[in-house]
This record gives sequence, C-alpha cells and structure tokens, in this order.
Amino acid sequence: MVSLRYIAAQGKTMITPTMITLIVIAGILGATAISTAPFVWKHYADKGKRETALEIAKHMNDSSKVEELLGMFEERKKEPKRPLDYRRIGVITLSVGVGLFLFGFVALGFIFEGIGLLVGTIGIGTLIAGYLYPNTSEELTNAVEKYEEK
Repeated sequence: MVSLRYIAAQGKTMITPTMITLIVIAGILGATAISTAPFVWKHYADKGKRETALEIAKHMNDSSKVEELLGMFEERKKEPKRPLDYRRIGVITLSVGVGLFLFGFVALGFIFEGIGLLVGTIGIGTLIAGYLYPNTSEELTNAVEKYEEK
C-alpha cells in the first residue's frame, strides 16, 4: 500500500500537505456522520409516533382505549428473551476471521492475515464457550441430570 506522503514526495501529483489535511478532516467528518445518522433518524421517527399518539389521546375520553393505543405503538414485543447461542456466534465469527485471513493472504498482505487470525481465534473461543456453558433450559436440565448420575 502506498501512502499519500510517498506519492507527494515523488512529485508526480499535485497533492499538498493542505490537501492531505483536508482529506483526513473529510474522513473524520464522514465517519462521524455515518455513526450519528441512525440515532438522529430513530429520534425523528419516534418523535412523530409520540406526537401522533398524544394528539389521538387528546380526543379520546376512555382511558382504557388510550392505554390500548399506547400498547399498539410499542415496538418491542413482550416475548421472553432468548439466551445467546454462543455456538452460532462462534461459527459466524470464525467464518469472518477466515474470510479476513484469506482476503489478506490474496490481496492486502500480512496485516489482514493477522487481523483474520485474531478474529478467527475469538470465534474459536466463543464456539468452545458455547459447548462448555449450556444456555437453553433443555441443555441445562440434561447437564444437571448427567451430574446427578455421577
């Protein structure tokens, strides 16, 4: 990979230190905008829902219907949370690590190979944790029964 300073030092392009600074500032601002945009979008989406529910509630006289209306706007279901399946997460992370390693091996070099090995190792650890620590009630029951038999 060739750095901008190397290209500028060769004199083949018209990249000045000011342009390099502007590129860095644009990169920082772009990353900030990308990471902030979902939060702003969610705020404005929820703001419209709250205002609509408030306007409808002003014209309703029955308090039970107002509670029913507010229940309809609730996005999260009241379902019980499922425990994390560390085996599934481990396989996905391991696959991403292998992909990064191969991408570095074929195209970009040893840095991405190292990153791929790190991510793959994290995936292997998560996969092992999924088998060591059962997380569903059925797996827990089976583990307790096996322990009690001993």
